[in-house]
Amino acid sequence: MLTGANFIGNTKSKLSENGFHAINAKTGENLKDIFYPAVHEEIEQAVEMASKSFFEFQQISQKDRANFLNAIADEIVNLGDDLLQRASIESALPITRFKSERERTVNQLRMFADLLKDGSWVNASIDTALPNREPIPKPDLRKIYTAVGPVVVFGASNFPLAYSTAGGDTASALAAGCPVIVKSHPAHPGTGEMVAGAILLAAQNTNMPEGVFSNLNDSGYAVGTALVTHPKIKAVGFTGSQSGGRALMDMAAKRPEPIPVYAEMGSINPILLLNDALKNRNKEIAKSYAVSLTAGVGQFCTNPGLMIGIQGEYLDKFIKSLVGNIQEVLPAKMLTSGIALAYSNGLEKVLAQKNVTLEGTSNNDGNDLPGRPLVASVRGESFITNPKLSEEIFGPFSLIVKCVDQSELDDVVEQLGGQLTASVIGEEKEVLDYEPIIRKLANKVGRLIFNGVPTGVEVCPSMNHGGMYPATSDAKFTAVGIDAIYRFVRPISYQNWPNHFLPDELKNENPLQISRRVNGKQTKAEI
Repeated sequence: MLTGANFIGNTKSKLSENGFHAINAKTGENLKDIFYPAVHEEIEQAVEMASKSFFEFQQISQKDRANFLNAIADEIVNLGDDLLQRASIESALPITRFKSERERTVNQLRMFADLLKDGSWVNASIDTALPNREPIPKPDLRKIYTAVGPVVVFGASNFPLAYSTAGGDTASALAAGCPVIVKSHPAHPGTGEMVAGAILLAAQNTNMPEGVFSNLNDSGYAVGTALVTHPKIKAVGFTGSQSGGRALMDMAAKRPEPIPVYAEMGSINPILLLNDALKNRNKEIAKSYAVSLTAGVGQFCTNPGLMIGIQGEYLDKFIKSLVGNIQEVLPAKMLTSGIALAYSNGLEKVLAQKNVTLEGTSNNDGNDLPGRPLVASVRGESFITNPKLSEEIFGPFSLIVKCVDQSELDDVVEQLGGQLTASVIGEEKEVLDYEPIIRKLANKVGRLIFNGVPTGVEVCPSMNHGGMYPATSDAKFTAVGIDAIYRFVRPISYQNWPNHFLPDELKNENPLQISRRVNGKQTKAEI
């Protein structure tokens, strides 16, 4: 049963006199549940509890933290279909989507648990002393990664499970040894509360310190602002708009102690359409991109929002095929009324730009829902001179840029900002002719795809889900995969410390049997 309360450690609290309703995203009607925004006192309690628990949680063994993560995964599964149904009501996305998203959420938690069981991720490095070295003795130096402290995670509107309460940010921060305070997303507060309850039950069953996790409600910006600017918060994880991410970055930078904000923001994920591929696989490529463009009503951060090709017969045929596929996709409900309004305004804005042509949209058939797929086109020279055409429109929209030749295509690529992904659709032989352009494109993205769609982010060690600004705030890190843990750790060196004081990862006998770099060689051997 939902309570609408804030979860401050193991305590449920609702001190606010004013609550907000969860919304049925399919009908726009208020659900009966009322959720209470966290007030100043509750925010302070959550942060103080997280700060206090950090010193204990940081010292808990990797094995015990792994058990905690696996227990969270188990408790999420134990929520059963009730969780899927609630997520569907609050998002207008189908239950089948949430079956796969729940699996991804659980698999992420277990992936980090396995990482902790192995233990080598701390990158232990040991350089033993050389006391007789001339002219200066060399000290004993040993280095590992350690947790930074309490982390704030903002729930994401488009992934109520995999990028929210127990999503990748929370899983990687807990794996690192950082307590987490989630600022629950107001679009799916009931889903957030259910998952928060699962996390806290797992924490209690595995004897984690109270305060290792809290979940705070808010329908606006006050709680998030208070958390990001609190001096005891040490890092932030965010998935959302460029304006929202930039605001958090600026807040964090202005603190007396600036902290990192790992923000995943906007991306239009450009696609290079090469002629030979369009000539040989026109219909196949159009169909795959229509599916990618419209999946989830286009509400993915890797949605293919820009396609670039050289004008002529093959590009024209591709556009005709793409539009034909798009026309068969009915408009659909979007996640929130705010997202739907932003999409509608974005379409209106881009179609009003000079030299932009509407190529096609879905056949409404009396369906007046706002999430209608749409494809437009513009000539390369107009795209290059109009920065408004490079802005993300969050939804099932793609702009096709028609270039006069390869030189103009190069200029279009040069104009692009940082992106999460870029794709090259081509035959292997013709790719060589575009190698300089492709190399330039690679310098702007976090993931470069050959003959594939950008949607469908595989959760595995080799995945990089990041990119140059403004796609993300820091291109050195990924939000997906095991390396996401490095956002929430820092290196620390121990110089000349007695063996018994050192963390197990650095002790001479290597009790954890992890792989370590000892005097320049990777080994599991004792010293």
